Amino acid sequence: MSVIQLKDVSYGYNKTGYLFQNMNLEVVEGNIVGLLGKNGAGKSSLLRLITGLLKIQQGDITVLGHPPFDRSPYFLQKVMLIPEEYNLPDKTGMGRYARSLSMFYPNFEKERFRSLLQNFDLDPSKKFGKCSYGQRKKFLIAFALSTGCRLLLLDEPTNGLDIPSKSLFRKMVAANLNPDQTVVISTHQVKDVENLIDRVILVDQGHIVIDQDMLAISDRYAFGFSTQQNEAWIYAEKAQGGYHFINELSPGENPTQVNLELFFNAVAQGKISFQSTQNQPAS
Repeated sequence: MSVIQLKDVSYGYNKTGYLFQNMNLEVVEGNIVGLLGKNGAGKSSLLRLITGLLKIQQGDITVLGHPPFDRSPYFLQKVMLIPEEYNLPDKTGMGRYARSLSMFYPNFEKERFRSLLQNFDLDPSKKFGKCSYGQRKKFLIAFALSTGCRLLLLDEPTNGLDIPSKSLFRKMVAANLNPDQTVVISTHQVKDVENLIDRVILVDQGHIVIDQDMLAISDRYAFGFSTQQNEAWIYAEKAQGGYHFINELSPGENPTQVNLELFFNAVAQGKISFQSTQNQPAS
């Protein structure tokens, strides 16, 4: 089932140019999608178009069968966006705020929320004014995973989290999703999500340059490390003691784990052009 569908969508902040032009995209139910790109690539704007916070200028967009800019209650109770920056009331406790907000989500799971707060080591009675940025971010993640929304959109969710919390974030997302839920994680911190996502969308200068399943990437490319440089490699980066490299996967060769950060850098530098079988890059 299609959850997100964009057809020839164009959007820009002014009349002199478009941020996105003739963009086509489809996301199906049950995917955990990594929306990757450098800062300023248009990732956050795309999430806002999907949730109806911004209005497309041309084309057609449907999300869970709804035109998102209509912002109907039936649509809003199915979609949850956690933006990178989020204002929370300093004088309100986590538990009280969650009780007030949860009434807008009919499938909110109170026990799951309590369990997630415990896993994130958060005190529900603690007021936001006394919370660190990382604690606030973990609260928002816990709340989003408890809403039961069909579509979760997380914008830079690991910003402000320390290394143990990033690892816990990945575990909690993987363990707390229902089969009919879809997650889109927008980030430029590629390593934080490479072991979580099953599909990668790379956005560069407002264009979708890659849209592929992680399995399709691992079936085509080999990722490795060598102490000696090889000119035949598609792409390589010098590291301590040698080189991280990408090469074509040879027939009969076992697939390797995808180094998504290396792959992203190779695409950004024009070393890899992976024609999508699902969507055409925007022109």
